[in-house]
Amino acid sequence: MDFKRRGLLAVTAACALALTSVAGMAMAQDRTSVRIGYAVSKTGVNAAGANTTTIPNYELWAKDVEAADGLTLPDGSKLPLEIIAYDDRSATEDLVRSVERLARQDEVDFILAPWGTGFNLAVAPLFARFGYPQLAGTSVVPNIDGLSDRWPNSFWLLGSSEAYAHALVDVLQPAVNSGELNGKVAMISIADGFGIELSAGARDAFEEAGFDLVMDKTYPLGTQDFATLLQEAEASGADIFVAYSYPGDTFAITAQSKLSSYNPKVFHPGVGTNFPIYAPMNDGNVEGVMSLGGIDANSQAIQDYRARHVALLEKEPDSWASPVIYASLQMLQQAIGRKGLDREAVSEELASGTFDTILGSISLEENQLKDMWYIGQWQDGLFVGISPTDKPGAADATIPKPDWN
Repeated sequence: MDFKRRGLLAVTAACALALTSVAGMAMAQDRTSVRIGYAVSKTGVNAAGANTTTIPNYELWAKDVEAADGLTLPDGSKLPLEIIAYDDRSATEDLVRSVERLARQDEVDFILAPWGTGFNLAVAPLFARFGYPQLAGTSVVPNIDGLSDRWPNSFWLLGSSEAYAHALVDVLQPAVNSGELNGKVAMISIADGFGIELSAGARDAFEEAGFDLVMDKTYPLGTQDFATLLQEAEASGADIFVAYSYPGDTFAITAQSKLSSYNPKVFHPGVGTNFPIYAPMNDGNVEGVMSLGGIDANSQAIQDYRARHVALLEKEPDSWASPVIYASLQMLQQAIGRKGLDREAVSEELASGTFDTILGSISLEENQLKDMWYIGQWQDGLFVGISPTDKPGAADATIPKPDWN
């Protein structure tokens, strides 16, 4: 009797498994699209960054997938994309509500990451709760190893604050050692997640390198008059000026530095320096300005990507987060091609796989992209990567920066 009951249970389980498999196959066959959702700052204070780096690359990738007749699944079949997009209006509350709506009501297959460090940290628990891989291509955070431990499906692709600080020191150290730079640093930073994290990493790196941080000031969100801070920086006698600023601040800092003829030997403002609009806003007088990011201008893949970006969007991509974001979407596309629409399997593939992207072959280390450009510089009309100094394609840094005119 026990043997019969066991046999009956085994047959029942096998039938249930078969029915489940058939239902799953029917469901896959009945699908007409892959639903991709995202919530990004189309309006509000974050719009300048999101509309330069994130949204254009989401649109370009969707167009490229469309041109390829859809996303390829493991069985070789293809499905078109169905995009559902919301404006988070640069408000964390709106972002959280939008992500929850995408997951609960829209039931999208995958959710793309928002713009910015603070926003990606804010929704990381939601992505984890709903089981979506989070490819954060616009987030610079400290202690990045702990984040992937806390949220195993999160992937941090723009590096850590410590990495940027040490990359800057690596560029400047030879000039300090030779006496070309006096080793004094004047630093200002926005009192928000991005500025707080990067300035903290910079303080440690400057101290470790023996640099003298003679000025270290923060400023609140919304600041547009930097005259007093720039006067203090000039009076400090520092050869090195560093600002961890958001785009609007970066534009104002640069304009006001030029207006007051403040021309330190190293001028390193923050986000926005790498935007294509930065050079024309300053009449092209940006030679030698350093900041975060950079590109290998000689890379054919980057050249092709930039050409497609211009053809579709009628503007150049920025030279920091844009290629990283597009590469992250290529990674997602290839992971789906290998594992299908199973989000857990896709997350595991992203963590362990190797992907062919516009940045070259990418394999993540502990859910992080580490082989990347950290510091770039405007040279001959392009924002080129200069650090890591031993990375293939690195340009030699120009120190001191030429005069503004």
